[in-house]
Amino acid sequence: MRLISRLKFQTKISVGTFLIVVAVALMTAVPVSRMASRAIIAESRGRGLALAENLSLRLADAMLTQDLLRMKTMVDELTAVGDDTVYAFVLDDTGAVLAHTFKKGFPVQLKAANAADGKGASVRLLDTGAELVYDFAVPVVISGRRFGTARLGLSRSRAEAEVNSLLFTFGGLSVAAMAAALLLSSMFARRVARRINLLKEYAQEVVRGNLDIETTSTLKRNCWEIMQCGRSQCPAYAMPRHRCWHMHGTLCPDCAPADGQVRKSCVRCPVFRANAGDEIQDLSETFGIMASTLKRQIGALGQQQQLMRTILDATPDLVCLLDAQGRFLAVNRAYAAFLGRGEAEIIGRTEADFFSPDESAERAAKNRAVLCSGMGKQAEIRVHTARGEQWFHEVNVPVRDAAGQAMGVLKTARDVTEVKSIEEKLLQSQKMESLGKLAGGVAHEINTPLGIILGYAQLLQDDVPEGGQISEDLRIIERQAKVCRKIVADLLGFSRQHESSMVPMDVNESVSDVVSLVRHTFGLEKVALELDLDEALPAIIGDREKMGQVWMNLLNNARDAMPGGGAIRIRTRRREAEGVLAVSVADSGTGISPAHLDKVFDPFFSTKGVGEGTGLGLSVSFGIVQNHGGTIEVQSPAPAEFRPGSADGLDSGKRPDGGNGPDGGNGPGRAGTVFHVLLPLSCPAPAPAAAPIFPV
Repeated sequence: MRLISRLKFQTKISVGTFLIVVAVALMTAVPVSRMASRAIIAESRGRGLALAENLSLRLADAMLTQDLLRMKTMVDELTAVGDDTVYAFVLDDTGAVLAHTFKKGFPVQLKAANAADGKGASVRLLDTGAELVYDFAVPVVISGRRFGTARLGLSRSRAEAEVNSLLFTFGGLSVAAMAAALLLSSMFARRVARRINLLKEYAQEVVRGNLDIETTSTLKRNCWEIMQCGRSQCPAYAMPRHRCWHMHGTLCPDCAPADGQVRKSCVRCPVFRANAGDEIQDLSETFGIMASTLKRQIGALGQQQQLMRTILDATPDLVCLLDAQGRFLAVNRAYAAFLGRGEAEIIGRTEADFFSPDESAERAAKNRAVLCSGMGKQAEIRVHTARGEQWFHEVNVPVRDAAGQAMGVLKTARDVTEVKSIEEKLLQSQKMESLGKLAGGVAHEINTPLGIILGYAQLLQDDVPEGGQISEDLRIIERQAKVCRKIVADLLGFSRQHESSMVPMDVNESVSDVVSLVRHTFGLEKVALELDLDEALPAIIGDREKMGQVWMNLLNNARDAMPGGGAIRIRTRRREAEGVLAVSVADSGTGISPAHLDKVFDPFFSTKGVGEGTGLGLSVSFGIVQNHGGTIEVQSPAPAEFRPGSADGLDSGKRPDGGNGPDGGNGPGRAGTVFHVLLPLSCPAPAPAAAPIFPV
């Protein structure tokens, strides 16, 4: 059975047709041969019986006259009638042989082999040893009296030889008919198989992706030629090799809507009657229509796929599709860039191939939860990447098949790192605003009793003798009251509870004024000041008094960072590309640790000892600069071009004040710190006094 299934269709048709013809021939030959054999044998017996009876009638006169010569002539004549006559002889009523045709003597045993009973002829089949013989015995009766017997022997073997000859002829004709049938069936099979093979070639072309195939057509006349409709916009004009009754959307008014099969109205159409083919032709036509339709559908799907791919690749969100086993089925460009791989490297692999074991196990658990529950999940997750820590808003939804079963997970993730940062900054700003209001209120409440305490302490010093214990205690009260007043002043500055006066100002002049105020004091503490000012700086809009407070706070912090002495460099430059004016204050101190860099502008944060600072100076300075539309940046260690004693902008290493630092600017192991105050060159709009700005 397997061998038959592997045969070519053409061979199957040829062999099948041949076997059918053989079966029909055999079914016909057997009964026909039997009928022919019986007919010939019956005809031979009838002929022999007729010859014997005729001999009996002719012998009547000769036997009455005892004319033996005549009897001999009669029996000899029978042997000349046909080749199948074996013998003939005549017996009298006593059984004596009167005449016979045997040349070598009469076989005596033949007389008793068959005998007529006087009522009629007797026929017996005798075996002579050489052949089978039908023996006919017919009585010779004259006037009711039996005078003898006429005997005749006809060869059955010769009759059978005739039968065999006839069967051989019939067999030869049958073989010739079968050969002709085989030839004709092969031609028919080749013609049918050729059309089927053509369809096979069409199918192979479709498998290879070629949908521009044209099936053969036997159209005698096109439909528009027969109908003379003149509708050139009809789809039939676009595909003239296809039959119009297989097309959808034809414009012929006589056509019924297509139902996927031959329309009933087409059967009566003259176009159908003129061009209708067989089933193979219909299949070929349908195949061609299918290929053209498939091409249009694939084109539309390709456009939709390209559009979807463009949309997915254009979105910055990370999008991926996973199957039930966690394998990637599709990713967009952003997701591939996030993993740092090409799309082809990702498809077919799992998340375990790209994430750490702990993270991939967590992701797999989330995927299983979505698949099992059939419900979407969303959450904000933190991911450690090569670019640092990032926050993503992740949404996982199940993808269902036609039966409604979850067969995969669609995952989208949006980078919300910046949003989280803004939220944190906003929260910090709100906290600082509340803290500023609290600080302002506390400062106002403390300022009055603090002034009274300081005033009375000063008055009491006039009433007590100098050098006494009471006088010393009053001085201690006065000093501590002044410290509290400084704290209150910083609190008021932090809360911004006073008006700003924004006028044009010269930054270099503002810096120089502050430096002149502190130069002597700093010199006593072995701190040298270097000025590197750009004389071409333009004026800016700002509050001269508040900006002076910024310079003072930065200089004081720089001095405090060098308890054993050192150098401070103040540099002003115009950064044209950034559109800002930069004031850089660098010291030769030990620098700020990386853990503290992000906190230096936080209120009440200080690395100084107890009682040495309030932690509000940099915070107040940041707020002032931010109110001017600028910002403050910090670097530690300070770059070489900003460190005190560098050749940039200085003459042979000498400081503008003519002094020398205690360690030549930067001693061994001193990294230094530089603060950059960046102010916009354009004029900013004055910020409202009641809207404090705090570093976040």
